Amino acid sequence: MLRRRALYNDMSRYTCCAGYMPCSGRCGESKCPQLCLATEVFLCFGNSVASTRFLLQDEFNIQTTQCDNCIIGFMFCLSQVACIFSIVACIVGSDELSEASQILSCCADMVYCTVCACMQTQHKLEMDKRDGVFGSQPMGVPPAQQMSRFDQPVPPPVGYPQSYPPPAQGYPPASYPPPGYPQH
Repeated sequence: MLRRRALYNDMSRYTCCAGYMPCSGRCGESKCPQLCLATEVFLCFGNSVASTRFLLQDEFNIQTTQCDNCIIGFMFCLSQVACIFSIVACIVGSDELSEASQILSCCADMVYCTVCACMQTQHKLEMDKRDGVFGSQPMGVPPAQQMSRFDQPVPPPVGYPQSYPPPAQGYPPASYPPPGYPQH
């Protein structure tokens, strides 16, 4: 959906991996661009997200920030460390290293999925700006909130009497057990 939108919903402009990979233009995209895009997203999800990112960065002349580079670099390094642990675990035959490699691989996958989701959110926001979905101001400042302090009285929640919370009672309350309750 995001790639199609990045192409202004004109699938005749579609090229595999947005023209950034060696396979681009060699996958029969012109004959059936929808099938090629679905195949790209299903089989090469990371490349698909990255290609859409590159496409939008080129269109809007956006540079990757140092923070983005750091996050993406961390994602790649974590994946590489997980791969190295997996190889070493296979060579050594250690169950502990094998388990550690699986944990690292799981962490790398979670970081990867998170980074891809963040990139796609950035893509959507940039296209919303481009297409005028936001109007004149893309995002407003949220209203100011004030935290209460312990030395200031806290107003009762809406709909509660001014004496909320009720005054503290000892335990058990003086009216316990309730009148008429059988005692043993």
